[in-house]
Amino acid sequence: MFLYLLYFFIALIVIQFVYYIGVFSKFSFTKPDAINAKNIPISVIVCAKNEEENVKEYIPILAQQDYPTFELVLIDDASSDETLEVFEAFEQQYPNIRLVKVQNNEAFWGNKKYALTLGIKAAKYEHLLFTDADCFPLTKDWISNMSAHFDRDKKIVLGYGGYIKIANSFLNKIIRYETVLTAIQYFSWAKSGRPYMGVGRNLAYKREVFFDVNGFINHIQVRSGDDDLFVNQAANKENTTIAYTPESFTYSEPKKTFKEWFNQKRRHIATAEHYKWGDQFQLGIFYCSQLLFIITAIVLLAFQFEWILVVSLIAFRYLFTWISFGLGAKKLKEKDIIYWYPVLEFWLIFTQINIFITNIFSKPVHWK
Repeated sequence: MFLYLLYFFIALIVIQFVYYIGVFSKFSFTKPDAINAKNIPISVIVCAKNEEENVKEYIPILAQQDYPTFELVLIDDASSDETLEVFEAFEQQYPNIRLVKVQNNEAFWGNKKYALTLGIKAAKYEHLLFTDADCFPLTKDWISNMSAHFDRDKKIVLGYGGYIKIANSFLNKIIRYETVLTAIQYFSWAKSGRPYMGVGRNLAYKREVFFDVNGFINHIQVRSGDDDLFVNQAANKENTTIAYTPESFTYSEPKKTFKEWFNQKRRHIATAEHYKWGDQFQLGIFYCSQLLFIITAIVLLAFQFEWILVVSLIAFRYLFTWISFGLGAKKLKEKDIIYWYPVLEFWLIFTQINIFITNIFSKPVHWK
């Protein structure tokens, strides 16, 4: 029996090798492509619901981007705090702000996709750049770096949305590790010609792509997914590219408690259940191979079956995964989490098990 378990263990490592070296290397091992600013007109779209404090801090950063022709479309999604009043004050201050006021619609009550649709229709320009109300770019060249990737064929640009570093916080390291691993995955699959998701914290596309797939209508009943479900439906090998120069990054305030982050990941995983079957399959194989690798390694070591060979295989697996993940994390300016990689991987894998089980028995809460 243990011999067959050893063969199974080797098969799991082969699967991991295919992912980390065969797929993820397409992002981790490659150099950034040279880009040239195009200065095409851009509509930056921000949808906010009860984000009074965040928009006070971050909207001026967006409004003052160093870019020749852009507007800032601010969508107030029926906020019950002072978000709308803050937006109206900014509208008076900055001439390039366009304000969209959303009233609650009985058919789309509390649905962010409805609010975003109104904002997309109201936008002046064809090229759209999205971020969230709690996000900000590090430099004034964010629009320039994201828009430079548009061309005649590339109509969807996937960007990186990271989280602010908090010193001496293990939770913060877990959050950033999961964010980097997710980014490495969707960047790598996009470079492989199979884009499957993007993040609304940093995403750009042409309005024609939105209307070509009838907007969010095919998944309007899913409360989340205005970013990843849209990309999963609309993106393909020909029309999608990625942006990963540091000047193109956005950052957000991370969750402060494990419960808040846990609930956020519950929503993300529930949304992934609506991906195309092939994308669900490859994500499932990747996760299962990680989990089963740990379980099988523990069993084989506990019974000391061919333990020298098993330890050698474990070392080989961590060598190639650490190199691949490390190079990707370095590209995304997250070098400090590389040193914590094995511990963070273990924590994330078993946290995801908890999330899967929890989602079976209760539905996560979406948009505010």
